[in-house]
Parts: sequence; structure tokens; C-alpha cells
Amino acid sequence: MATTASKPELQSIPALLARNARDLGTLPAYREKEYGIWQSWTWAETADEVRALALGLMSLGIARGDHVAIIGRNRPALYWSMVAAQMCGAVPVPLYQDAVADEMAYVLDHCGARYVICGDQEQVDKVLEVQDRVTGIEQIAYLDKRGMRKYDHGHMNALADIAAEGRAAHQRFDAELDARIAELTYDHVCVMLYTSGTTGKPKGVVLSNRNIIETSRNSAEFDSLGRDDDVLAYLPMAWVGDFIFSVGQAMWTGFTVNCPESAATMMTDLREIGPTYFFAPPRVFEGQLTNVMIRMEDAGRLKKRMFDHFMEVARRVGPAILDGKPVSAIDRLRYGAGNLLVYGPLKNTLGFSRVRVGYTAGEAIGPEIFDFYRSLGINLKQLYGQTEASVFITQQPDGEVRSDTVGVPSPGVEVRIGDTGEVFYRSPGTFVEYYRNPESTASTKDAEGWVATGDAGFFEEVSGHLRIIDRAKDVGKMADGRLFAPKYVENKLKFYPNILEAVVFGAGRSMCTAFINIDLNAVGNWAERNNIAYASYQELSQHPKVGEMIEAHVEEVNRSVAADPMLSGCQVHRFLILHKELDADDGELTRTRKVRRTIIAEKFADLIDALYSGRNEIYTETEVTYEDGRKGRIKATLRIRDAKVMAAQERMAAE
Repeated sequence: MATTASKPELQSIPALLARNARDLGTLPAYREKEYGIWQSWTWAETADEVRALALGLMSLGIARGDHVAIIGRNRPALYWSMVAAQMCGAVPVPLYQDAVADEMAYVLDHCGARYVICGDQEQVDKVLEVQDRVTGIEQIAYLDKRGMRKYDHGHMNALADIAAEGRAAHQRFDAELDARIAELTYDHVCVMLYTSGTTGKPKGVVLSNRNIIETSRNSAEFDSLGRDDDVLAYLPMAWVGDFIFSVGQAMWTGFTVNCPESAATMMTDLREIGPTYFFAPPRVFEGQLTNVMIRMEDAGRLKKRMFDHFMEVARRVGPAILDGKPVSAIDRLRYGAGNLLVYGPLKNTLGFSRVRVGYTAGEAIGPEIFDFYRSLGINLKQLYGQTEASVFITQQPDGEVRSDTVGVPSPGVEVRIGDTGEVFYRSPGTFVEYYRNPESTASTKDAEGWVATGDAGFFEEVSGHLRIIDRAKDVGKMADGRLFAPKYVENKLKFYPNILEAVVFGAGRSMCTAFINIDLNAVGNWAERNNIAYASYQELSQHPKVGEMIEAHVEEVNRSVAADPMLSGCQVHRFLILHKELDADDGELTRTRKVRRTIIAEKFADLIDALYSGRNEIYTETEVTYEDGRKGRIKATLRIRDAKVMAAQERMAAE
């Protein structure tokens, strides 16, 4: 699709940076909290830092088309490294910092990275560990110098030293760098991002300047984002959403990107910054809600009663007030009192007092969780997207936000539903190709630019909003022909703070069953209040009282599911609580915490068989990966529980 930016010279991220340095030079561009103090760089200072890094990379011999791997937590200097690589005509390839060495080796080898820029010693060590399996790495740079003194620096440099060399050698490389920047067009590669790999090896998604800039412009205009907005950059740099928010939209609008000090201080830093534009996957909102509920359980009786009373008012009228819909004067008065006593302090505690636009995506969010935040007056919306779309496929306009849809097509995006119910799209953000994988490119994107999402959905006739049912490959039929959509049930289960993760089975079966992961924080707090002693996650998960509590949650979900005529067959008949948390290091989740159903089904086949065989318990042994990379085995006897399901006449009554 031949759309272009409003000004032909703004056809690369470096060009946008130059514009911001010129027009917004004294305004804050990036902030970082270090040693408890916020450091800030203006757009002019950012442009100077990026150019110094680019000149330093030139002095190391970086060539057009080289791939530069970037590994670490969210830090301004690592974002600058991406733009510096682009200036040199190279391609930045951010990697997940929590990836184990084997995962890192695959990506480094597949993209053929010549240069690797690491955040700290831990990342350097992982690269060195796999260097004998990866061909092509010539230089390693590191941002944090701590612990690096005794390493062999023959092909290793501190990032600050590279920038210093760039400044010293600018007369030699200025002209060449300017020439490379001037060569960049809409069709040059902007970034390469690897998919999460739910169905196999991650694929390298090649995104052009056109993809990133057009998508950033359209999405920013959709929500009226501007230079006065603040965003918190805390999600993995290897994830497409972070790249769009912290680089693409930041460069287009000129808003400020704020990097927290660490994952441990993220919530404190969130409250200090008070972002106006905030994005989080459902797991973050689920975790925050869990913490709120834990605190309320520990609160005094009067405080708990006040919270429950005003939250009932919020659930009833909060979303309508947020959307500007008619609400009675008495309800507005009650909501105002609730805002003074409960909602305002709670939003301040969460760091959401200034949020003007909030988004969640990546996985479907439970409707109860979604409605909770909107009832507080937080403008939380859902978007639907994927890496191959440069994030945005659909968005929810203000005043048309609902928990059961993902909105209307984003500006510039076309969406259609295929004959099998699969969702297809094409847009300016549609990816160029999968790197070194023409077969997958051809099977995903056709000659007319339509991309198969792999998701099943439909458009509502009246509202025109898109509803996503589930992954197309996961939606199926039960043995009696009823619809099976596991994610629908899993999201309802995860609304409960005690349930961290759920995996539902039932395709081709006579009934649905489930694996449950308890939330150690929430259930541990509950156990402490109820004087239940435990020594490990495994022991707590199999405690009879915990089983009874989770059984009650499952039966509540069954009542809710039974009220939906289309999906009432998805009620969970039997379940077990897993003896370990599902973990990306064990291959059970992706790095973005998406469930790898096929791997789970293979790994825990004995547990699934037990669920369907009528047994009440099963002994199992499972291989696990410890934090230091060692492997081990844990043994457990798991209790299998039956959950009450609603009979046909009860379903009819509910309907």
C-alpha cells in the first residue's frame, strides 16, 4: 500500500530524530532512573549521543546491512544503539534479555549478527557461552562496566568508549555517516524482531521504515498522542510493542520515554513518573489486581466494607461515566465520593493517576479484570495486533470500549474474515518478510498483501467491532459437536487472584478439563492468614484447603460459561493443580508468557490421561530448569478434583 509520511524527508527513524533535535531540542526525550535518581536527556542531547555511537560503530567497521544484536533491559543507551545502527545502514535486532543461552544462540546465528551490544556482564557471559556455536560475531559491546575488568577486550569494548572514539574520530567518518543517513528511505529495513515462537522456532520479522513510521503516525493520531505525553518503557525491548512505543511513536510525536531503574523498582518508578500513555499485557494488570485484592483482605473491617461498597458503585456506573454516558445525579455523587475515598488513592498507588490512554494486548484479558480498571475511571482499551502488523490491527475508539471486542480496524488497516473464520489484514504496517524463510512468508502473506493472523473471529453486525474467539488452531469441536474455545475459559479463571495460569483441554473430547497454576503470592498470603504452614510451592499447591478454594473458583467460572449458549460446552469438569509454575525456561511458555499448548500436552501427557481416565490422583516426575541453568527433576503426587457443572435446565434458567 503506497501511503507515505506527510513530509518526504521524514522517511527513517534517524530523520525523525534530526527533526526532533531541531524543533524540540530542549524538551525531554529519554529519562532513566539510576541509583535512585532520575537522569534526563533532551532531544538535542539524545541526537548527540546517538551520533557519537554511530560514529563509533563506523570506526569498528560496521557495514550497510550488518545485523546488530541488542540485549538488555530498557535503558536509553540501548535504544540509542538501535538508532545508531540504523544511521549506519545496519539492522538492529533486539533479543529477550531473559532468554537462556540456547535461545540466544539460535537468534544470533540465524540473523548472522556481526555486532552484539549487551546491557551488562550477565548478557556478555551468555554471548560468550554460545560464541563457539555462532558464526560471525566480531565485536561485543557492553553498557554497564561492573564486573568487566578482567575480560579479554581484544574484541570487546564498553559502549561509552565506542561513543568516545566516535567523537574523537568524527572528522574521519562524518561525511560517510551523513551519506549513509541520506540513503535511508521508506523501504530500508528499520528493525528485525523475532516472534515468540508458540508453534516452533522464532521467525525474524523484517519491518521497514514505512511499516514503523506509518503505523506510529496513524496510531498516535488515533489517540491524539503528542509531545507532552509520558510513557514508561519496561516491557522487553525485543517485543514489537515496546519498539513502537519507545522508538516509533516517541520519534514521531516527541513524547518522553521513561526507563525504570530495575524490574524490582518498576512499580515505584511507575508511581513517580505517572505516565499519561501506558501499555501492559494482561498479566501485568492481573498481577496488580491480585496485589490490590491481597491488600484488601489484610485491611481492617471498616476499610474493607468501604472498598466493597464503593467498588460496587464503580462497577455499576464507572464505565458509563468514563464514556460520557447519562448517569443519574445521585450515582454521580456516589461515584464522586468513591473517587475521593477509594478510586483516587487506589489509582495513585497503582501509578495510574495521569493515564489518559491505556492499552492491553498480546493475550485476551479477562472481562472482569478489564471492567475493574475502567470502573476506576482509567481509560483502558484493548487493541489487537501482532509483530507482523507492526502491532496495530484494530483499536477501540473512545466511547466505544467493551471487554468482549477488540475494536475497529486501525487507521490505514483493512480487515476481512476468511471462509473458515480466520482473520486477515493488510496495512502500511504489514511486514516485509520473514528473514531467510520465504516459505513461511508466502504461507502467511499473499501476493496482494493480505496476512493470515491465525486467529478466529467475526465482526459484529451492529457495532462493526471485531471479536476474537481464540487462536484458529485452538478453536475446535468437542466430541458432541459443541464449540471448544479454551482461551475464553482460561481468561475467566485467571480473573481470580489465586490463579496465575490455566490451560484447558477438550478438543475432540467428551468434556473439558484443566491444569491450574496457583499464584504463590496470593495463595501464600491467604495461607498465612489461615494459619496454613507450607515449605514449598509444590506443598502449598497440593494442600486440601487450596484445592477446595480453587474448586470453588472453577465452579463459579462454570456458572458464567454456562450462561453463554455458544460456549456453554466449555465448562471444566475435572482439574488438577500443577506442582510447578509453567515456565519459559522449561519451554512451556514463550518469553511473552504465551502458553505453548503442544509442548504442554506432550510434556504432561500422563496428567491429561489421568484427567480423562477418572483417576483421583497421579504420581508424576517432571524435569525443571533452575535459575543457574542446571536441570533437575521434581516428583509429586497430584490430586485430581471434580467440579460441578450446570445441568441443561440450569443453563436454560441462567439464559
